[in-house]
Amino acid sequence: MTRGAPSCYKLGVQYRPLGASGLKVSVVGLGSWLTIGNTLDAPATGNLVQQAFDRGINLFDTADVYNRGEGERALGVALRDLPRHRVVVATKCFFPMSADVNDRGLSQKHIHESIRASLARLQTDYVDLYQCHRYDPDVPMLETAMAMDNLIRRGMVLYWGVSQWPAERIAELVALCRSEGLHRPISNQPLYNLFDRGIERDVLPVSVQHGLGQLCYSPLAQGVLSGKYRKGGLVPADSRAADARINQFVGRYMTDQHLERAQALVALADQHNLTAVQLALAFCLRNPGIASVLVGARNEAQLAGNLACVDVAISPELTQALDRIFPQ
Repeated sequence: MTRGAPSCYKLGVQYRPLGASGLKVSVVGLGSWLTIGNTLDAPATGNLVQQAFDRGINLFDTADVYNRGEGERALGVALRDLPRHRVVVATKCFFPMSADVNDRGLSQKHIHESIRASLARLQTDYVDLYQCHRYDPDVPMLETAMAMDNLIRRGMVLYWGVSQWPAERIAELVALCRSEGLHRPISNQPLYNLFDRGIERDVLPVSVQHGLGQLCYSPLAQGVLSGKYRKGGLVPADSRAADARINQFVGRYMTDQHLERAQALVALADQHNLTAVQLALAFCLRNPGIASVLVGARNEAQLAGNLACVDVAISPELTQALDRIFPQ
């Protein structure tokens, strides 16, 4: 890097269009996978959602399967007093909600019944974005697409998308919707962070080509990219890794190699007067195909730290440094 050349600069963008649609979402969205309706109680959830809204976040993401509906229910209560037209409510269906053979997947029956249950828990007449939580090989794609199109025509859903779908299925789905005259998906919600960069190879290019924006989950790798965990060190008592209720998902990132790379990220960020959180999130947002990163903040301090990324853009030199630490 040339001495004196800035590695980052101020970025005024706070909202981006979601794919090839007119819907604008905040570049940082509030997720609820392991927090809202789970580890956060009602007062803490209400405070967090209000703080997020006050700071400009308009995207609130959940799913029916999050703590078996409790995530949606808690978010619905927290959103109740906010102006509905100023928030983008996103939820999902696919995973089993009971032992019943039809209470799962992407059949017309399950989609129809799932959205009605989600709307009741969220205390709203419609959701802005309804997402197929995974690809379902057991249901004809046309059946799923027609079910989603029907929900849009009935006003129960405004837009629809997918989550963690492979590139070839995304392309197939868009082509099918075009040929059948159905509303097309506008989004994909993939796992994406400095450790997990697989979507850069095919999912991201295919999505950009077909007009799907990305809503990235786990952009901080369950908090490991914050640098709070150290190789051979004690796990912080108030951290996700120390919570037996939710730490089954963070384990794969707690290897020596991952922890060493996270500390290298901390050192690199410090060289540029940034935090590791800022750098990790800004890395995800460097690509215009990424509409938003979904963060799992648990308190106001974490939320503020996450939102600090919106003023950071990554230079080519800094991108190269990150590529050396986190090769694709």
